[in-house]
Amino acid sequence: MLLLFEMKRPERLAEALKEEISEVVGFELEDPRVEAVTVTDVTVSDDLRDAKVYVVVEGGTEEETRKALTALQHAATYVRQQVAMNLSLRFAPHIHFVRDTAEENAARVGQLLNEMSAKGEFEESME
Repeated sequence: MLLLFEMKRPERLAEALKEEISEVVGFELEDPRVEAVTVTDVTVSDDLRDAKVYVVVEGGTEEETRKALTALQHAATYVRQQVAMNLSLRFAPHIHFVRDTAEENAARVGQLLNEMSAKGEFEESME
């Protein structure tokens, strides 16, 4: 893990934003469509103007995920204002909520590997 002073400013801001946005989405938004939303990562552009917030809807169907992302996009201005106030930022980045597919992709790869090994198409070597 990098020490805080070794990180570049966009990376430091991304970490602070992740914590703060998680708090705002988890505890301040009262929309039932975002109850199962978890913030997994935040990336900030080098010019600090835009932040991409990766979210996962726990146990949600495709329709629930779409509705949650729509609700988050509608709440983005409020979230940005709260983040700016809570972190004492003069200029808060524009927030863009995006579905995090990393866990889904990892599960799919795991499933394919299991299927291949069950069929005998894949052998693990211990070399």
